[in-house]
Amino acid sequence: MSATERVTVLGDGGWGTALALVNARRGNEVLLWSAFADYASQMKERRENFKFLPGVPLPPNVRISSDLNEALDFSDLIVIAVPTQFVRSVLKKVRPLIRGKKIFVSVAKGIEKQTCMRPSQVVYAELGDVPLVILSGPSHAEEVSRGIPTLVVAASKQPEYAIKVQNVFRDKFFRIYVQGDAVGVELGGALKNVIAVAAGVCDGLGFGDNTKSGLLTRGLFEMSRLGVKLGANPTTFFGLSGAGDLMTTCFSQHGRNLRVGRELGKGRKIRDILKDMEMVAEGVDSAEAVHELCQREGIMIPIMEEVYNILCKDKDPKQAVSDLLSRDAQEEWKQY
Repeated sequence: MSATERVTVLGDGGWGTALALVNARRGNEVLLWSAFADYASQMKERRENFKFLPGVPLPPNVRISSDLNEALDFSDLIVIAVPTQFVRSVLKKVRPLIRGKKIFVSVAKGIEKQTCMRPSQVVYAELGDVPLVILSGPSHAEEVSRGIPTLVVAASKQPEYAIKVQNVFRDKFFRIYVQGDAVGVELGGALKNVIAVAAGVCDGLGFGDNTKSGLLTRGLFEMSRLGVKLGANPTTFFGLSGAGDLMTTCFSQHGRNLRVGRELGKGRKIRDILKDMEMVAEGVDSAEAVHELCQREGIMIPIMEEVYNILCKDKDPKQAVSDLLSRDAQEEWKQY
């Protein structure tokens, strides 16, 4: 293992906090930044992220701050752990405060709704060609924070930075693989959230294991099809950030996107579901961005399109399922 490092985590959500805990467990010094001064003070006093990761104490080597300047000066390794739709606004504040070389680690799993850009593209647009690593995979914060063995992947167009993150973050419970397909790794994390909404709809409608397994298999094919069109390696989607994350999200009690889909399947409206949720379900906004991407690229992804119709067009989930099942017959492995 490498020597003790300093790591800054931007974002006080469950996943950002879990990564802070991974690094603290590793012996690193961590600064966890919150955009909300009052909440940062409460976390500091209680030594717990009681909203987003309750019941898990924050050790002494995790500092808590709402001062962005302090957060950026604390470390040269900066984890961007805010929801996708807020990445740009945070980075606009980050840009004038950067001093010296920083390595950024993006862990957001979504697509920006207004621009259809991946989080990494937003990073480059706001900060220039900075060193950037994508960290993704099947990794519920509730499990990672408690030291339950977890495997993820770090990807970068500059391999030395992915290896840096691998060495700094990994411990005996948090294993990190590296690879070079940053586009595929990032898309896997975003697209699986849309499929997870569909899986939840199946649960809410009372369907069984046959339905969900078929849905996930075809959903994975759709993820790969769109990914290839956007420059990804198709095999990436059968790794940790694709199939691995998809399975975890769609079969776990922790899955927020699955929960949204389940409630939709039971007949609730999306606006009412989101009102009751404290945490962000990335698949909801990503579904709209994916729809726009597919229109632009001329790609057919029927399952994700029906998720868009349910979320954005108020389509009846039962009708969406019926329309999917009544599509023209075709070969299983139609070309990308």
